[in-house]
Amino acid sequence: MTSVKCEATGVTNGRRDRVQDGRLERVVPKRLLGRLLATTMLIVPGLLLSSAPAALAQSAQGAGQESIQAGPVTFAIAPQSVDGALAAFSTATRIQVLSPGAVTQGVNSPGVSGSMTAREGLNRLLSGTGLAARFLNAETVTVERVAAGEAVLLDPVQVEGSRGATGPGALPPAYAGGQVARGGRIGALGNQDAMDVPFSITSYTAETIRNQQADTIADVLANDPAVRSSLGYGNFAESFVIRGFQLAGEDLSVDGLYGTAPRQIVATNMFERVEVLKGANAFLNGAAPSGSGIGGGVNLVPKRAEDDPLTRLTASYAMDSRLGLAADVGRRFGDAKQFGVRANAAVRGGDTAIDGEERRLTLGSLALDYRGERARVTLDVGTQTQRVERGRPVVYVGTFVPAVPSASQNYAQPWSYSRMRDTFGQIRAEYDLLPNLTAYGAFGLRSMREDGDYASPTITRPDGTGTVRRLTVPREDDTVTGQGGVRADLQTGPFRHQLNAGASALRTTNNNGFEFGATSAINLYTMVGLPRPATTSASGMVGDPPKVSESVLRSVYASDTVSILNDRVMVTAGLRQQNIQVRGYNRANGARTSDYDQSALTPVVGLVVKPVETLSLYANRIEGLAQGPTAPSTAVNSGEIFEPYRSVQYEVGGKLDFGSFGGALSLFQTTQPSGVTDPFTRVYSVSGEQRNRGIELMLYGEPVQGVRLLGGATFIDPELSDTGSAATEGKDAVGVPRHQFNANVEWDLPFLPASFPTVTVTGRMIHTGSQYLNTANTLKIPSWTRFDVGARMIADVQNRPVTIRAAVENVTDKAYWASASGGYLSQGSPLTAKLSVSVDF
Repeated sequence: MTSVKCEATGVTNGRRDRVQDGRLERVVPKRLLGRLLATTMLIVPGLLLSSAPAALAQSAQGAGQESIQAGPVTFAIAPQSVDGALAAFSTATRIQVLSPGAVTQGVNSPGVSGSMTAREGLNRLLSGTGLAARFLNAETVTVERVAAGEAVLLDPVQVEGSRGATGPGALPPAYAGGQVARGGRIGALGNQDAMDVPFSITSYTAETIRNQQADTIADVLANDPAVRSSLGYGNFAESFVIRGFQLAGEDLSVDGLYGTAPRQIVATNMFERVEVLKGANAFLNGAAPSGSGIGGGVNLVPKRAEDDPLTRLTASYAMDSRLGLAADVGRRFGDAKQFGVRANAAVRGGDTAIDGEERRLTLGSLALDYRGERARVTLDVGTQTQRVERGRPVVYVGTFVPAVPSASQNYAQPWSYSRMRDTFGQIRAEYDLLPNLTAYGAFGLRSMREDGDYASPTITRPDGTGTVRRLTVPREDDTVTGQGGVRADLQTGPFRHQLNAGASALRTTNNNGFEFGATSAINLYTMVGLPRPATTSASGMVGDPPKVSESVLRSVYASDTVSILNDRVMVTAGLRQQNIQVRGYNRANGARTSDYDQSALTPVVGLVVKPVETLSLYANRIEGLAQGPTAPSTAVNSGEIFEPYRSVQYEVGGKLDFGSFGGALSLFQTTQPSGVTDPFTRVYSVSGEQRNRGIELMLYGEPVQGVRLLGGATFIDPELSDTGSAATEGKDAVGVPRHQFNANVEWDLPFLPASFPTVTVTGRMIHTGSQYLNTANTLKIPSWTRFDVGARMIADVQNRPVTIRAAVENVTDKAYWASASGGYLSQGSPLTAKLSVSVDF
């Protein structure tokens, strides 16, 4: 690739620049927010006045907000004032332009017309004006006056285009509106456009993460109508329910690789995207490490250095007193920018909106990458420490559902806490053996240490009376994971073949101990702090935690996607042979207590038909896979090991893409086996079944200039069958709402003067239907609806782009049981105000 420097008005031709439009999100809250309100009222008017001369414009084009248009743009901008011309330019290209009024006042532009690159168009607009454009970062360009006789060093012209990431590792671009991407990673098949695959996927972008001030993965997935979040069993882990089936935190993947994501709570700072693949995925991803993910999977995409330098500092506040500071720095080096470095660091800490609860985060990550003509290599390393003091726990119940406490009430004991430290890293490489043949491989490691005193109450009477017992668990996990394979793209007559074959392996060792404390009486509504209970029983608490289990997952897979008629008809078929091996060990003497070793073959068949360019119809049959059960001690066949659970999914659907607005509709059915003990013979067998049958709707994009929509609906019929009991036969599965709705709207205020900063107001509604707490369906929590509001603003402060975001989540301060997943109760968060200020240097 050739790089040329120019001193005239030339610009980079064909280079892929990245841009992420910002818009101010969230408004101030109504409860206990005098300090925040006062601060905001001081900051915002000052910025509005200081930036009044600035001209800010945004695009209505559907190319997505994450990338400056690399191809030709058709301009028709008449001669006029520079401010007006720059506003029209921004509308046509989605490039934000900051221009101090003193610089542009009284200056006219010659205009520009014709088809050319965005940079060439910008330079023609400024030709003869004495002004020059300079990119501050990957998102913003500023216009400055050039002193007489001063040479202007313009961006290099790259004659042959960008050497940006290509092939299966290249990220699909953002969709119109910038909130979601056009596709994502489809497991072993690599990154794909959503219109080309027979599966349902939604990829939330870094822009969505930043604009919503999403601290954790659960905050991001709150946008998805097919996903709901809860807490883990007795701890503070984020657990997810996708299409009615649980996805545990340890079953998230990073860049397509299981085993390297933090186990319980994952901060978003180091990730570019959060991708949700909805539906069973045993062929695509293999069996998940902990055996969940039957209804879908989540893949986390690490950040990478962009072509333009990035230095961003963000200060944040969340009520009641949680303060944070984050840095995001990216650079590329080399004559063709083939070497990239992206570093992220974050600290947050303080009291949350829940009374007495405190959370702290420390995070650091480093992403290195090389993109050559034939080779592409990425290295991601990071460490994250989360500490939760007096975290509000889950609630266990008996024969009734207790009334929900007030939204901010905490029923944790003062000595309860959890400290979670994860250190992880992975390397991934691709090499083009031939123009149509690529070899790839990945290898990862993770080391984890958790310590905690847990105290989840069990409520036994409607007045809130119950008991609480201390459980102390030190735990250490060590994981080694990897995969490798080849992809080929071949043409045989009228048929195109996308071939893929490979193997994967993962090994996790779990060491832990436990200590139970004495049981104490409590009341959920008037919780009194108790002394830390004395120990009543313990195991593995002396010295390092002993090894308790070891899991080894191995698989080989192969697939072929055959397409004809210029990819208008595509058929995918594949097989994955999976082996699951789990060994258990005695904490006291290290003796092996169990040995599970089973294999299964999981196929996939998918069809995509595109009758017109804007419509993609699809169907699939795919399976899920999880470790099979062992007969309990109460059964006459106690200890018998069963084959892995193989769930089966059938799905049909359609996807629409109108350029600026898109959507997807799917109908699915997933059946999951379950173990049942016959009440008469006492024989345990895998004969029960949970069948989730549903309809899913997703909408996204920018149908009207300045208005962005994101949301949808999910309807599920979660039926239990062959349960062996008349009390549970035909009933709804535990913790699965029959309907879920999401609606997220953003509006760029159009009536503000052109000299004012861009201001965006936002609103979000999340509705979840009622859920049963037991298989007999005698206990149920009511439906709930949460409303969030916000605003954001981008201003030019001393020639630097500053983004202010404010938000209020659960603006009505509604108290509600958010989830019954797992057969216990997780309470929704109270009204929570957030404020952040980001500055790019």
